[in-house]
Amino acid sequence: MALINPHINFNGNAEEAFTFYKSVFGGEFAMIMRFKDLSGPDFLVAENEANKIMHIALPIGQNILMGNDIPESMGRVDENENRSKISISAESREEADNLFGELSAGGAVEMPISDSPWGSYFGMFRDKFGIEWMVDFDPKYNGKP
Repeated sequence: MALINPHINFNGNAEEAFTFYKSVFGGEFAMIMRFKDLSGPDFLVAENEANKIMHIALPIGQNILMGNDIPESMGRVDENENRSKISISAESREEADNLFGELSAGGAVEMPISDSPWGSYFGMFRDKFGIEWMVDFDPKYNGKP
């Protein structure tokens, strides 16, 4: 079965965001590639973008959270209109509470985590980087989507 690996575009703060995500989930980056790593005659990189992230990957369980900075020449990501959400299926209420609390710190809670009408323990928020998250624990599935 295919795995879903979310990919997030940033306006120059991908490294900061992924360092924060790593502090919440733990683990090590599987890859960090900067634009300067690919610079050459066929791929010219502006000096102000050389250290920005071309690709970053953080394994989380069986999935990989990936992201990059968008070069200024391609325009900005409209962070207020990013309608993609990343869904986390927790293995317990305690894990759901911890993930919700840590990831939502400094962000905006859209729906506080609580028992939902459909029977799971659920909450939604936008983190301090503008990324939208859903955290869910459903005892019927024991943390599996």
